[in-house]
Amino acid sequence: MLNDAKNIQKIISMKRLKIGQYTINFPIIQGGMGIGVSWDRLAGAVSFAGGLGIISAIGTGYYQNMHFVEKVVDSRPYDVQNLYSFEALKAIVKNARKICGQNPLGVNIMCAINDYGRVVADACKSGIDIIISGAGLPTNLPEFTDNDPRIALVPIVSSAKALKIICKRWMQRYNRIPDAVVLEGPLSGGHQGFKYEQCAMEEYQLENLIRPVKDEIREWGDFPLIAAGGIWDKNDIDKVMALGADGVQMGTRFIGTYECDASEVFKQVLIRAEKEDIQLLKSPVGYPARGVRTNLINLADKKEGAAIKCISNCVSPCQRGKGAKEAGYCIANCLGDALAGKEDSGLFFTGANGYRLKEIISVKELMNKLINGE
Repeated sequence: MLNDAKNIQKIISMKRLKIGQYTINFPIIQGGMGIGVSWDRLAGAVSFAGGLGIISAIGTGYYQNMHFVEKVVDSRPYDVQNLYSFEALKAIVKNARKICGQNPLGVNIMCAINDYGRVVADACKSGIDIIISGAGLPTNLPEFTDNDPRIALVPIVSSAKALKIICKRWMQRYNRIPDAVVLEGPLSGGHQGFKYEQCAMEEYQLENLIRPVKDEIREWGDFPLIAAGGIWDKNDIDKVMALGADGVQMGTRFIGTYECDASEVFKQVLIRAEKEDIQLLKSPVGYPARGVRTNLINLADKKEGAAIKCISNCVSPCQRGKGAKEAGYCIANCLGDALAGKEDSGLFFTGANGYRLKEIISVKELMNKLINGE
């Protein structure tokens, strides 16, 4: 497959993507998706195919990894040390390496999780090459990596202002700038970096954010801008790269692959979804989140859902279940149920274009479509 990737590279105009000391054959990053949507099978396959596969560090102690967990309550990993299991993450990275070899491999770690610093350190010990971090400003990310230059650091931002804050803090404290930045617009799946009303405003759309963020990058040096949120096909890739992006990050499109670690139920929920089913949802973390409106969300809106117990203590903004009770569901429990294939109680995040997913194909076939526009 790597030979295939190199041969295709000669034919197309897509430039290779350099992130720190790592070179990605094609400027396509698969977005990190938890719980268990992008683990070893998907991330390994994408990196093997010449893109950059990203493992989600969220909820590594769930279900098939439960044998790594020291304490379980109601069939769920208890508290942060078990929800974010180091042994499970290490095994996921090891299995992904068996697929992708020495090709670059990344991990996504949300700033909002409890035990953020420990999970970052765990990822470094697991042998990961690149860390992508958002859901908050990762102003102290280099600290948790011991500022190791071998580990490329990529913050996720939604504005030039956010990037400026990160670069200023990193330079002052660590004499370091990002190795790349992911600029995520408001059409992405999962949690948004915008208020509800901003998600629909023209000035906050991805295409209008690229230039100011590119200008901010020039104030600090030169590192790649990765555009994300609502990118579906080669036409979208060409569009954002013409506007100044150096690469793209795509999550939802990769759910429609055989190798995706998500349950078959998850994939079928997306395949059946219509455009109007994909909405901004109220989230326990206080940010709007985009996903499929299902029975879970309908019950949560009416405060008729299942009793909420904070078992895993997943994210700090939820304040040990306070946010879950306000939203009407526990995000860790419901994402875990989606991984287990429980449609009635599962939470199914997707980008705005998720309704366009109508078939399951291989990662190899998808990469060829994204590269060649077929």
